Amino acid sequence: MKDFKSAMSPSNLNKYEFLEIESTPARNGEIVSIFLNNPESRNSMTWKMGEEFQTEINRISKLKILPRAVIISGRNDVFCAGGDLNLLRSFSEKTFSQNKRDMRKFYSFFLSIRNLQSPVIGALNGHAIGAGLSLGFACDLRFFALEGKYSFNFVRLGIHPGMGSSFLAPELLGKSLGSRLLFTGETFNGEDAKNWGLAVTSVPKNEVYAKALEFAIYMADGAPLALQELKKNLYQWKSLDKALKKEAASQARNFISDDFRETLTSVVEKRSPIFLGK
Repeated sequence: MKDFKSAMSPSNLNKYEFLEIESTPARNGEIVSIFLNNPESRNSMTWKMGEEFQTEINRISKLKILPRAVIISGRNDVFCAGGDLNLLRSFSEKTFSQNKRDMRKFYSFFLSIRNLQSPVIGALNGHAIGAGLSLGFACDLRFFALEGKYSFNFVRLGIHPGMGSSFLAPELLGKSLGSRLLFTGETFNGEDAKNWGLAVTSVPKNEVYAKALEFAIYMADGAPLALQELKKNLYQWKSLDKALKKEAASQARNFISDDFRETLTSVVEKRSPIFLGK
C-alpha cells in the first residue's frame, strides 16, 4: 500500500448522544467513520443508539457523493457489549406480539448498513458480544483486535441468537463452525478470526482503527460504481430477511420465559443462571 499519512486527517461531524462521526478525506471522496459511544455500559446497544445509527446511515445514503467506504468502530476501548441490559429487561415485561414487532425494528436500526451502497468495514477494536458481534459480522470486511474477546452469547442468556447472527455466522464461517459458535456461545479472539478467514487481519487493539482506515483509503482507489454494484450482488437479501423474521419470533418467546427472567435475576445476584427450560 501507499503512504496515506497526508490523507488521514479526520474532521469531526458529531451531533449524536451515543455515536461519534468522523470524515477522513480520500482520493476523490471521503471515508466516514461511525464510532459507538456509550461509555457507561461498554457501548451497549440502546434503543436511542439504534435510532441514531439508522439516522446516520440514512444521512450517508442521501449524500450527493457517497463515501468511498464507511467504518464502524467503538470508543471506550471496546467495540460493543451487545444489547443494553435495561433494554433487554424491558422486553421481559412486554407481550409476545410487542416483542416480535420491537425486535424486528431494533434489528433494522443496525442492519441498515446492509442496505448502504458504500462498502462497510468493521473495526472491532475490542470486545464484541452478542448483537455487537452480529453488527461486526454484518459489515462487508472486518479487522479484529488480537486480544479482543468475541462471542455470540445469546444462548447463555436464555435467548435465541438475534441481530441476524443465525444467518450471518454460517454465511461467513460455514455451517459447522458457525453453528458451533451459536450453539455454545464460546469465546474466540482476534487470532482465531484471522485463522478462520473472518478478518482482513488482526492487530493489537490500539492499531485496529488505523489499520482499517488505511485499508479503506487504499480501497478508495477502486471505481465506486463497480464497488457499489459488487456489494449489491454479494448478498442473499431474502435469506437474511427470512432469518430475521424467525429470530424476532424466537426471541419474542424467549424474553417472556422463566429462563430469561432467571438470566436477569442472576445478573443482579452476580451468579451463573440456572436454566430449567421453562
